[in-house]
Amino acid sequence: MTIKVGIVGYGNLGKGVRKAIEQNADLELVAVFTRREPGQLEAGQEGVRFEHISTAEQHKGSIDVMILCGGSATDLPEQTPAIASMFNTVDSFDTHAKIPEFYDKVNAAAKQAGTLSVISTGWDPGLFSLNRLLAEAILPEGKDYTFWGKGVSQGHSDAIRRVPGVKAGVQYTVPVQAVIDRIRSGETPELSTREKHLRECFIVAEEGADQEQIRETIVTMPNYFADYDTKVNFISEEELKAEHEGMPHGGFVIRSGVTGAGTKQIVEFGLKLESNPEFTASVLVAYARAAYRLSKEGQSGAKTVFDIPLGHLSPKSAEELRRELL
Repeated sequence: MTIKVGIVGYGNLGKGVRKAIEQNADLELVAVFTRREPGQLEAGQEGVRFEHISTAEQHKGSIDVMILCGGSATDLPEQTPAIASMFNTVDSFDTHAKIPEFYDKVNAAAKQAGTLSVISTGWDPGLFSLNRLLAEAILPEGKDYTFWGKGVSQGHSDAIRRVPGVKAGVQYTVPVQAVIDRIRSGETPELSTREKHLRECFIVAEEGADQEQIRETIVTMPNYFADYDTKVNFISEEELKAEHEGMPHGGFVIRSGVTGAGTKQIVEFGLKLESNPEFTASVLVAYARAAYRLSKEGQSGAKTVFDIPLGHLSPKSAEELRRELL
């Protein structure tokens, strides 16, 4: 059985999803849905069908899962409930503070439509969330720490590009190495958000834009930059293309705890990624398979990574998994 997939949005993440679908024999790309004129995207994209987002409803019944590749700042809060009213969906909504509110909104839309929506997947939230849960359950006496980077954050880069006066930009999340070393040695310090990471932005401003106003808007932006030491650098478009075209990222989830009479135990999960969007896309595609399976089982509403059996991510049968991986 081939799972038929649609992609909504064709930026870096959407392109990564297309590549990931090509690596999974049980998935088939039906179409890419875009707010842009489809003809603008077709050049050099042989074999990919582009449709305007307004035509999505016409594809009900021919697409099993829509993978939503918009940004968390403004796209997904509107798109996910709207698309979930017609299709099973998967998204990577990553504004941690707003996930409960987002879940409720999507859950209501999906329940009413009888569809299933996997929200907030990717690697954080997503794989890191699973590892935080696992480590906390195993080591109830302890503390967990999450570090991101050094790398390009797609969500934060998207947020700065939406600031008035910004023509282009990229944001790097930088972990404080000295703090990581303390935790790996078994310390369990109380750390503020500001003590764990720095954020560094490289901005190409529109001609005539007020750079100081741009800087102030960024460093005071709630949920993204206000709680961090943030450095804003203004550079030329040429510099941005020459030095900041790649999208590496990574990070660690570390839990330091004790068992028995004070025996130190440390659990660590890490990622080192050459392409953040391509890896995130690969996670979304695996969860699209799970969304399809859960829907076929009769489930509906919003789901998170905590609600989904890991076996549902794999194209292999339960028997194969027990034989090959257990």
